[in-house]
Amino acid sequence: MWGKMLKLIARCSNSFYVRFIYKFFLLPYYKSSFKSCGSDVRIGKHCDLIYGNIEVGNDVLIGDHASFIASVATIHIGNHVMFGPNVTIRGGDHRFDIIGRYIDSVTEDEKLPENDRDVWIEDDVWIGCNVTILKGVRIGRGSVIGAGSVVTKDVPPYTIRVGTHSIFEKPRFSQVEIEKHEATLKLLNSRGKE
Repeated sequence: MWGKMLKLIARCSNSFYVRFIYKFFLLPYYKSSFKSCGSDVRIGKHCDLIYGNIEVGNDVLIGDHASFIASVATIHIGNHVMFGPNVTIRGGDHRFDIIGRYIDSVTEDEKLPENDRDVWIEDDVWIGCNVTILKGVRIGRGSVIGAGSVVTKDVPPYTIRVGTHSIFEKPRFSQVEIEKHEATLKLLNSRGKE
C-alpha cells in the first residue's frame, strides 16, 4: 500500500514540476521566439513550430501537437483564434519539377515564388482538431473549420467548412447576424478599453 502511495506522490510532484517549468520557463521562451506575439497566447505541449516565421495576435490558443511550418513564407494568426490539437499548417512545399535531380537535393535558394506563400488566419476563427491548412490560404474572419478538414483554398468570412475540398460548407451567420455580431464585438472592445 505504501509503495502505491509513494508512486502516486512522486507522479504528482513530477507533474507539478513539469507544469512549473513549462509555464514559467519554456512558454515565455517560445513566445519571445515568434516573429511577433500578442498577449494571452497559450501554446500546447509537444508542438513543432517555426517560431521566427509566425505572427500571433492576442487571445490565441494553439492546441497540443500543432505543427506550423513555413521556412520562407509567414503564417499570420489573428486575434481570438483557437486551434484544436494536431493542427498542421504548411506555408510552402518542395520544388519537384527539376529533371535529373532528387527532390531532397533541391535547396531553398532554388525554390520558385509559388513554392512558398503566406497563410492568413483572420480574427475570431476556430480550427478543429486534425485540420491541415496549406500554403497561400486565407481563412476569413469568424470562420469555423471542422475536425479533419484539409484546406487548400480560401475560406470566406463567417463560413463553416468541413471536409476535404469543401464537402460541407455553409454560412455561420446571415448578413444581418454578421452585422449584429460585429457591432456587439465592437461595443465590447470599446468598453474594455475604457
